[in-house]
Amino acid sequence: MTRHSFNRHWTVRPKTSLFAQLGRPAEAAEEITLPHDALFAEERSAANPGKTAYFPSAAYEYSKTFDVPESYRTKRVAIEFQGAHRDAMVYLNDAFAGQCPFGYSAFTVPLDDHLRYGEQNTITVEVRAHDDSRWYTGAGLYRESTLIVTELIRIGLDGPRVATPDIDAERAIVEIAVPVDHRGLAAETVTVRTELRDPAGTVIAGTSAPITVRAGTTGIARQRLLVPDPKLWNVDTPHLYSASVRLEQDGAVLDERRTSVGIRRLQLDPVHGLRINGVPTKLRGACIHHDNGLLGAAAFARAEERKIELLKAAGFNAIRSSHNPASSALLDACDRVGMLVMDEAFDIWTESKSNFDYSLSFPEWWERDIEAFVTKNRNHPSVIFYSIGNEIPESGHPLGSEWGRRLAEKIRELDDTRFITNGVNGFVSTLKTLLPMMQQRSAPGGDGGVNDAMGAGDMLNRVNTSTIVTERTAESYALLDAAGMNYGDARYEMDSELFPNRVIIGTETFPPHIDVNWALVRKHANVLGDFTWTGWDYLGEVGIGRNQFLDEPSAFEAPFPWLTAWCGDLDLTGHRRPASYYREIVFGLRTEPYIAVIDPSAVGRATRPGQWAWSESIASWDWAVEAGTDMRAEVYSDAEEVELVINGRSLGTLPAGRDHRFQAVFDLLYEPGTIEAFAVRGGQRAERFALRSSAGDADLSVTVDRDTIRADDGDLAYLDIELRDGAGTLVTDADRTVSVTVEGAALAAVGSGRPDNIERFDQGKHSTYRGRVQAIIRPTGIGPVAVTVSAEGLADRLVHLSVE
Repeated sequence: MTRHSFNRHWTVRPKTSLFAQLGRPAEAAEEITLPHDALFAEERSAANPGKTAYFPSAAYEYSKTFDVPESYRTKRVAIEFQGAHRDAMVYLNDAFAGQCPFGYSAFTVPLDDHLRYGEQNTITVEVRAHDDSRWYTGAGLYRESTLIVTELIRIGLDGPRVATPDIDAERAIVEIAVPVDHRGLAAETVTVRTELRDPAGTVIAGTSAPITVRAGTTGIARQRLLVPDPKLWNVDTPHLYSASVRLEQDGAVLDERRTSVGIRRLQLDPVHGLRINGVPTKLRGACIHHDNGLLGAAAFARAEERKIELLKAAGFNAIRSSHNPASSALLDACDRVGMLVMDEAFDIWTESKSNFDYSLSFPEWWERDIEAFVTKNRNHPSVIFYSIGNEIPESGHPLGSEWGRRLAEKIRELDDTRFITNGVNGFVSTLKTLLPMMQQRSAPGGDGGVNDAMGAGDMLNRVNTSTIVTERTAESYALLDAAGMNYGDARYEMDSELFPNRVIIGTETFPPHIDVNWALVRKHANVLGDFTWTGWDYLGEVGIGRNQFLDEPSAFEAPFPWLTAWCGDLDLTGHRRPASYYREIVFGLRTEPYIAVIDPSAVGRATRPGQWAWSESIASWDWAVEAGTDMRAEVYSDAEEVELVINGRSLGTLPAGRDHRFQAVFDLLYEPGTIEAFAVRGGQRAERFALRSSAGDADLSVTVDRDTIRADDGDLAYLDIELRDGAGTLVTDADRTVSVTVEGAALAAVGSGRPDNIERFDQGKHSTYRGRVQAIIRPTGIGPVAVTVSAEGLADRLVHLSVE
């Protein structure tokens, strides 16, 4: 088999029907390289829905012309798309070749019947986005594509399949199932030869066996390899073996595939909870959406990897791909970095949440999508849970539960080595019963929508603990290995008594509740962990995590030009916000205190509490206000007390720690200089954290994540650009426009984490937000790269990179 990257030399343009072209020609096409999000280049407008970040509906046509040599006539040719959002229609040489309605499934289109051998061929893919989700989806060929050329007898495109069914301290068994497809005219006998290499690259096991396959059929060759003294995969030591499988005949290699192998054992029960390799493991989880911030929905491999690296550095050990299947690139990163994964299949089954969403295709296509979902996941040791849905209304109805059973059993048929859950929201599951009451009484000042109701006080906990939810969700929970509960933490205690065999996961929780939720996770062995909404800020559902002031008009979604949800522990660029450090302290991973200072413009203003909102704070003592201005500082700490000191003068101590929700709040007056927080343990000062005001002129500081990158379509370099004074203090209250120019590569984006951003990310310049802006560089070829960063009145900064 040969697998060629099929990412380059595509063109894209708005889709115009043939009939429309009678009146006007189609727009000119732009040449692009995949992955690509066409929708992200459109202008946002207040006339568009806020849930999709004020981007419009659109349809696009991707096209590529490529050579097909005469030698392909005796081979099989297909193209694999890892993701095309949405309702993709594929044509080759103007004839229909295939389709995939779901925007998150990988799919393969056989091309043989349509090819013109010895000449150029043209493939066209139509995609669209139109009121099909509750957040920003993007539109286009936003994941990579591959041209696959094979012999008539080959390793099946869904193989090999790896499992590690038998593990102990002395050895492990790696079982490899190799599907052998044969589309020739007579039976053939071939040899399947497998080698297993350890993390150092040494061959530690190998075997071979013949298999005879009749024409037009698929045979399965199963091989069991013994691994002595296995290095087990877990989040702390993500050891990866590699398996190479070759198909041979008469000394020639017909096909070859490689896959990573992680040897690990999973166990689940209500007494020990989740065990990985026999070790009880609590899930410190982050829900994430599929977009990549300044890049839109484009799934660059480096963007996915960096996301996982930063989430792990922030204290998370698990992610939930809410609410659609993750990319293969993200799963590869989770395998390498050591991040557990709950991969989620659907946000919708048969009942729609948007007017043109996937419910229109689900009844006919769900089985094919589940097959693609499991095929993508089953060789990834990081994937430990399959989630069959998110807040599915049908989960509270008997026949809806039957749909859940179909999904769960189909997954078990394909892969019984992982656990199955479902993000059930008891409120949504009983919404049709509750709807008349909700229509009479919505949250004060809200818009009456479901999310608005969910964010109203303690309403969700009251509903989730009701008898109606207990009864209506019993069947949906019973078909799962673990009961996923969205905003259902009030059930943890009661279900430990009502359902002693029920294992629970907090599949989606409110960020400010982490101290309460984590105490419940620690207390109950059958509660596996907590997945906050969200670990990383995302596009769409604009402003659900903002603070709303009572002296301003209120609505669930923020008005234009808001861009992001603003509920992530990390912002759109990957910068950690105060909630992230608070969570790290609650998890018991940080002993140093942390200071978060409330924006002085928000001090003293009454707010409407938002369930997804954190305080209006940043870690800065650099404010353009007069001395004596009222200020408020939050100090997060696990110590029993914390002391706040300003310019060497103590402002006293306040209780903190677990009994005081890990937080102390100090009111003080602004004076430039230094504020320090000390953890007080046993009456003595211990760990310290400090913030300083800036002094003197700001200058540009540029940090690059890697100065050498690969000449690869999925690689990127990230430049974090900051305004800092001579002492290195971040200047957070004097933002200015920064320009970035690149020689030797492409500038993929320049932008900030600002949630209500009016600026574009593709203009080569952008204003800093709280002293920060980010540039992303994409390689275009091998060689040196020079990046110049400039801002008016400041000295330029030149950064050199290398593409190899």
